[in-house]
Amino acid sequence: MTARLSLDGVTKRFGTTEAVRNVSLTLHDGEFMALLGASGCGKSTTLRLLAGLEAPSAGRVLLNGRDVTRDSAAARNIALMFQSYALYPHLTVFQNIALPLRMRGLSAVQRLPGTALVSPVVRKRQAQIKAQVSQVAEMLRLGDLLARKPGQLSGGQQQRVALARALVREPSAFLLDEPLSNLDTQLRADTRDEIRALHRRTGYPFLLVTHDQSDALSMADRIAVMIAGEIVQVGSPKEIFHRPQSIAVAEFIGHHRINLLPPGPAGRLHPAGTRLWIGIRPEDLRLSPEGALAATVESRAFHGEETILKLRDDAGTALRIVLRGGETLPNPGDTVRLAANPAALHGFGADGRREDIPA
Repeated sequence: MTARLSLDGVTKRFGTTEAVRNVSLTLHDGEFMALLGASGCGKSTTLRLLAGLEAPSAGRVLLNGRDVTRDSAAARNIALMFQSYALYPHLTVFQNIALPLRMRGLSAVQRLPGTALVSPVVRKRQAQIKAQVSQVAEMLRLGDLLARKPGQLSGGQQQRVALARALVREPSAFLLDEPLSNLDTQLRADTRDEIRALHRRTGYPFLLVTHDQSDALSMADRIAVMIAGEIVQVGSPKEIFHRPQSIAVAEFIGHHRINLLPPGPAGRLHPAGTRLWIGIRPEDLRLSPEGALAATVESRAFHGEETILKLRDDAGTALRIVLRGGETLPNPGDTVRLAANPAALHGFGADGRREDIPA
């Protein structure tokens, strides 16, 4: 795959604080990548470095193989979309979408009202702008909304306008900073599908910056996990979820926090547990009379399609198990036994790095 936009050993300092530390990351042509991390981890700073809104303290930014570290944001022609959408409330949908084309294609004088009446050049350029806006608007199902103001639109419609305004510029890449944060659950799911479909139709490289792992796992071809200003793992969604390369990634990924059993003489779920930390996701743990791990139920929470049990084992380790279906459930205070498929276990050494568990 051809590299479109890259960071090469980039560090960004604000005073004595390193917000981003020695980050190397590549967005390829046609790729949908997610930069995933908790709030404050440095992911938005990374986006700003790629876009040219911040200058790195060390390292290089490359666009199509060319060093653009000192180039302005405008020179890089990278489309940015933020969670606020940044639409102009006094302009119509058409005017919002057309704005970057007018700024780029018409001089300050040519943008004055009435110039099209006396200038064939301005009339021709305005006709081109109208055609480009109409084409993008139809692609994003905005054709019937072009005369409306942003305040007359739903959140999902406003987001499509922001996408259209970015798309009409024919950008080098799309950078999306938490674009789904303001949406409710159903609209969020619908908009995920729309953004993914837009990516497939256009073929532009997309980088989604998000703290929400559901967005990253469901939308991206590859995910880069950022923790404390560093990229700690890059891989497909399945690789990130099923083979976390460290305890830190394992704890961050997953709808339910992973269970971690410290090394102990008994090796409770696997013999390798005598020397390794053993991780097991709550949904992979099950109740079994023959289970190797004994635990006491501390609480039970019903969530409709699933029930979450909080337990504590004989060594005092807190555990969670997710149960689905209509099976008989234990009560708080009951002692149960737990088992897991060995293939679902994750092993980590004393340094927190992944180690394969022997079969």
